[in-house]
Amino acid sequence: MSEIPGRHPASTPKGERRRHALIEAAAALLAEGGFDAIRHRAVAERAELPLASTTYYFSSLDDLVAAAIEHSSRAELLFGRTCLDELADRDGPVCADDLVELMLDLLLGRASRDGGLEPVLLRYERLVGSARRPFLTELMRGLGEELMALLTELFAHSGTPVSRERLNELVALVDGAVVNALIESNPDPRDGARRMLRANLPGRG
Repeated sequence: MSEIPGRHPASTPKGERRRHALIEAAAALLAEGGFDAIRHRAVAERAELPLASTTYYFSSLDDLVAAAIEHSSRAELLFGRTCLDELADRDGPVCADDLVELMLDLLLGRASRDGGLEPVLLRYERLVGSARRPFLTELMRGLGEELMALLTELFAHSGTPVSRERLNELVALVDGAVVNALIESNPDPRDGARRMLRANLPGRG
């Protein structure tokens, strides 16, 4: 493979395309099978690139996993930002139903919209699994802060601004409802989280 002297391989157009393809492949595998699904060979095959490319463009498997996590998380944050901007362009505050559904999109993932246990289970397995991987600590903390900032803005647009403490409580309620649903093998954990959130929104109850 011939690269421009003095430049990192991923800084060339070809390198950028290949690195991005590997990240997208790793993110897809992560969404489908969790951390254990991300292996050099599996990622290379998914991206339709040589096996050696995974170690050529990434210093380690941890580096590739971190890139996949960030890619997936930023796609969700961008989706949330786009939806929030669209809601903000409407006349009047964000209605309660839109508030609940967008909050659940951000906390449970868009795949949970279609119902079913698997997408939510995999998402929570990733969240719990991140705590066992110290190399993800700073990344997850930063992404978490961006998520909370977006949720805070969402509530402000709804006409019912919340404190950080209250927002933490609402997120914990969603997490509790989801974990209970997962324990009980409830086929639609999002619905349980939806009911819990609706019952505890500011100004409700």
